[in-house]
Amino acid sequence: MTVTTDLVSYEDALASYDPVMGLEVHVELGTRTKMFCGCSTELGAEPNTQTCPTCLGLPGSLPVVNATGVESAIKIGLALHCEIAEWCRFARKNYFYPDMPKNFQTSQYDEPIAFDGYLDVQLEDGEVFRVEIERAHMEEDTGKSTHVGGATGRIHGASHSLLDYNRAGIPLIEIVTKPIVGAGERAPEVAKAYVAELRELIRALGVSEARMEMGQMRCDVNLSLRPHGREKFGTRSETKNVNSLRSVERAARFEIQRHAAVLNEGGAIVQETRHFHEDTGSTTSGRVKEEAEDYRYFPEPDLVPVAPARAWVEELRGTLPELPRVRRNRLREEWGVSEHDMQSILNAGAVDPIAATIEAGADSAAARKWWMGELARSANESGQALDELPITPAQVARVAELVAGGDLNDKLARQVIEGVLAGEGTPDEVVEKRGLKVVSDDGALTAAVSDAIAQNPGIAEKIRGGKVQAAGALVGAVMKATRGQADAARVKELILAQLGVEG
Repeated sequence: MTVTTDLVSYEDALASYDPVMGLEVHVELGTRTKMFCGCSTELGAEPNTQTCPTCLGLPGSLPVVNATGVESAIKIGLALHCEIAEWCRFARKNYFYPDMPKNFQTSQYDEPIAFDGYLDVQLEDGEVFRVEIERAHMEEDTGKSTHVGGATGRIHGASHSLLDYNRAGIPLIEIVTKPIVGAGERAPEVAKAYVAELRELIRALGVSEARMEMGQMRCDVNLSLRPHGREKFGTRSETKNVNSLRSVERAARFEIQRHAAVLNEGGAIVQETRHFHEDTGSTTSGRVKEEAEDYRYFPEPDLVPVAPARAWVEELRGTLPELPRVRRNRLREEWGVSEHDMQSILNAGAVDPIAATIEAGADSAAARKWWMGELARSANESGQALDELPITPAQVARVAELVAGGDLNDKLARQVIEGVLAGEGTPDEVVEKRGLKVVSDDGALTAAVSDAIAQNPGIAEKIRGGKVQAAGALVGAVMKATRGQADAARVKELILAQLGVEG
């Protein structure tokens, strides 16, 4: 094996090689109980308190298939345009690892529940790339290992490890693509777009929250290079458990550069798993990758085959929601925005909040303005997703209504949103508590206008001389005097009236 820490440039790598990718995405299903037992799947419990003889693999325990897990798997398969198996089985995937209490994983091998599908993904410039799906199969998650005492949080260098089996047995769907070829220099972008689209689809189906930062959705990035003109694929590496969209793209890009460097030096790529490091954007070696035969798959003897009735499958097909890309195209036309702007909205995670705000009564321009402006800034500063902010679409719609009705201007509206986010109550309660309503009473405004004219005689003279645009300075003075609560349009009207100038 040739070891190298140097990378060739991305451009040089693509000049000599074609990247071939395979993406394996694991999705934790949002069922109330585990895949083969009745233990709770709720997050946050004390370690090893959500276990039983079945998910710990104790002698004499017998698994039972979670029907909701099967239903969710079928929905995912249908949404990915897959064939749904009329008959399929579970299998035992045998390997030893401390977080596998049974020393095997109950999975599916040669008989997945869904197969031969596709997902169309849209890149940032509007190009649509079709990713073909090999299979989507049911399995269970492993436990969680926490390595203590090392500098990296990994087992190497740790003094000891802690094991929590609460997660062992949680239902998983693994979605495996066919080899992705033809993406060329855009391969990392395609990988990111695919995982993003898949996440939106999973959420739309309601089968999982698919929160990557919480491990509810994880991607293994398989990558190999082949010289231009060659048909045979190169040896692949598998970067495991990548847990953000940005990292999926960075991992694919790094591996392209690393593979090219090894091959250019005359070395051979080792088929292995690798770890991705967020801080450096690099990968390091994990372990030599097993082949399927190394897992000694055999049919699970304690579970009956799964044979979904065709009528049930068609009934589930009828419950599928509008697919995310179709919905986005419809909303884009309804909102009157460009594909570039819609992509920005999607990247910000703002599609659903904006749509819900419009449904609550706001116009699309106002909804986009607040979610992509003030609220996006707040989310970025707090490190939260938009839909995690402590403000509802209905509350944002109420802020927009107050602005449209002249009760708030934009400056005051930002203060109202700030108050809602701080837990001070509803928009109306924040307005009341902070005294933020626009001052539109002519008596109060007339006095403030008179003071501004008296304090700025030079500007007043310019306005009388025909330079109406100079009124902006006096409007600013009045706004300052009223702490930003004056109706700016009405202030300008009063200024021009007092100075005897036509507007």
